[in-house]
Amino acid sequence: MFAKLKTWRNNFRLSLKMKMVLALSSIVVVLVLSSIISILEYRRMSSYVSEMIADNINGINVAQKLSNVTDNYNLQILTVIGDESINSLPDFDQQKFVFYCDSLRSSFAEKQMIPLTDSVLYAYSAYMLTSLELEEVLKSDFIDSRTWYFDRLQPPFHRLDDYLDRLSQAMYDDLQRNSENFDRGFYRSIIPGFVAVSVGVILVLLLMFFIIAYYVNPLNKMLGGLHDYQSMGRKYNYTFDGDDQLSDLNEGITELTEENRQLRRRIKLMRETQPKE
Repeated sequence: MFAKLKTWRNNFRLSLKMKMVLALSSIVVVLVLSSIISILEYRRMSSYVSEMIADNINGINVAQKLSNVTDNYNLQILTVIGDESINSLPDFDQQKFVFYCDSLRSSFAEKQMIPLTDSVLYAYSAYMLTSLELEEVLKSDFIDSRTWYFDRLQPPFHRLDDYLDRLSQAMYDDLQRNSENFDRGFYRSIIPGFVAVSVGVILVLLLMFFIIAYYVNPLNKMLGGLHDYQSMGRKYNYTFDGDDQLSDLNEGITELTEENRQLRRRIKLMRETQPKE
């Protein structure tokens, strides 16, 4: 079996064209595969981080809406207390507030955000529970409404506002981290392309060395041998290791020059032996 493999290996010859095609094809394959990997990696990172950044921006906007709603409601209460001619109580859309909080809680991928959202809900519940005392405060003749507003209502409001600020800051920090991850992902995605270019340059240099060493130099020496044969009549005796068309060409040139030399000898011998008139 090994003898058959050895015989097959000795008989198997790659042509010059096939060697060049295989060498150049290997470079193309490396560059194409690395480019595909770079594109896929960039698309994966871009899609993942873009979704997270979009969630962060949406969360920041929702948190800002929650803060604006509570600020507006708190100012309406202050307006009612300061203006005795206003008989209607301020209205607050509790369902929308809770809906915003629940949407924030469900969209957070970071676990540390969820406790902050829960804290906002707890602070909101305490604030709303206190704000429901407004009607009795306005009707009472014994409770100073301004004292109730600043001493009783404002502490839970400030606590709610503080938790909203913490939540917004946490989302800003998360947005910054995701932006940094996007930058790192971008550089990581171009690494295969950089490696491919480096490998391609190395392969091109190796291919250049291979062409010069195994094809250009032998051709130059073959041309030099032919020049010596034609101009000085020296024997063409250049040999090199090879098994492709270039080796066949060199053997053909050797045979032709040797036959030509023999033919010249015969002609010369015939001229020398031919009797002179």
